Amino acid sequence: MAHPETATMRLNKRMAELGLASRREADDWIARGWVTVDGKPAQIGMQVGPDARIQITKQAQGQQASQVTILLNKPMGIVSGQAEDGHIPAITLIQPQNRWTEDNARYFFHPKQLHSLVPAGRLDIDSIGLLVLTQDGRVARQLIGTDSNIEKEYLVRVVYTPSAGTKNAPITTDVQAAFPPALLERLRFGLFLDGQALKPANVDWQNPEQLRVVLTEGKKRQIRRMCEQVGLQVVGLKRVRIGNIMLGNLPLGQWRYLSAHERF
Repeated sequence: MAHPETATMRLNKRMAELGLASRREADDWIARGWVTVDGKPAQIGMQVGPDARIQITKQAQGQQASQVTILLNKPMGIVSGQAEDGHIPAITLIQPQNRWTEDNARYFFHPKQLHSLVPAGRLDIDSIGLLVLTQDGRVARQLIGTDSNIEKEYLVRVVYTPSAGTKNAPITTDVQAAFPPALLERLRFGLFLDGQALKPANVDWQNPEQLRVVLTEGKKRQIRRMCEQVGLQVVGLKRVRIGNIMLGNLPLGQWRYLSAHERF
């Protein structure tokens, strides 16, 4: 069995690991002759060792530089990805008239930017806030790759229905005072979804009716399902941050470009 330091892997996987390109992008570049390994033209599917010198041409760098990443303040009733059940997909909002007037990124909108523009992560149809759409496979991998641990921050408005022994009337005001601290601890760590233990979450009261939740994972409807397990019902959910990027003053339904100097 090969030692880890001498093991080889497919070139496209190694390029993704090094942050040079997504796997699909790497294969495209290799096919175009835009990649060399140790000074020789690369072949699709070839194996490389950890010390291989991988270089990409100026054409590849130029193509990458022209790829855009877009930040959208997604309204309610819009789906993140493909159109489903007649609901409008988020990409349809990426039009010049919806660009935030205060966006000072040095990009001009071109319909070509909608090609291969995909959501890097999802936001439920009934949630609002920061949604990232990108043409750049490196950004997508950073945000939703299997080894991603980027923080995502949410403001979550909740009502509380205490368990048996009361009339079970939902508490809608000053929820913080009625909600047991032990259950807040369970929200932070100790819950399971789909048979798997959840990673620790940062959960605190933002105000008496609203929680601030910071996650490093993103299971489907995770926050709503976590809250249900401790007697809370989510009545409003807004994502306000992904990594270092804040939603800030971006208006609902509008978008801006990720600037060249910004990093998640």
